[in-house]
Amino acid sequence: MLKKFKPHFFKKTVFDVTPDFLIQHGIKGIITDLDNTLVEWDRPDATKEISEWFYEMQTHGIQIAIVSNNSEERVSKFARPHNILFFYRSRKPLTTKFRQAARQFQLDQTELCVIGDQLLTDIFGGNCFGARTVLVQPVASTDGVWTSINRKIEKLIFYFLRKHGSLIWEEK
Repeated sequence: MLKKFKPHFFKKTVFDVTPDFLIQHGIKGIITDLDNTLVEWDRPDATKEISEWFYEMQTHGIQIAIVSNNSEERVSKFARPHNILFFYRSRKPLTTKFRQAARQFQLDQTELCVIGDQLLTDIFGGNCFGARTVLVQPVASTDGVWTSINRKIEKLIFYFLRKHGSLIWEEK
């Protein structure tokens, strides 16, 4: 069970996930979390850097979907200006929205990666779905109420991953 929480890759930020990295691993599509993965959980719009990252991915033929547990208003306002496919109130770690994104992209889950800042929602959900997973450090040091509870549970999971020698890359 513990292996379902182990990301395939650890990157400091989404900017470390490059088209070359994805292409090297046979990845043609990204399913990414929004809050504290792309921008701070309380930032309404994309930064210039995130806009450029979206553009770079798209020019390399890499499809992007945002799968978030947040509201329609929050996610649509962020994604629509960049013509990014999005899903809201996704109930991650359930994989329903991951499957919907894969169908819309016409890609197999092995051609997708899930990027997120949380083990309990993004990484666990992505691993259960069968995609490769990339854990990034949260972009903000603050979280919403539910996420702060998840972070406490994540600390225990990190402890057990380290104890069993399963966490061999840079840690959070």
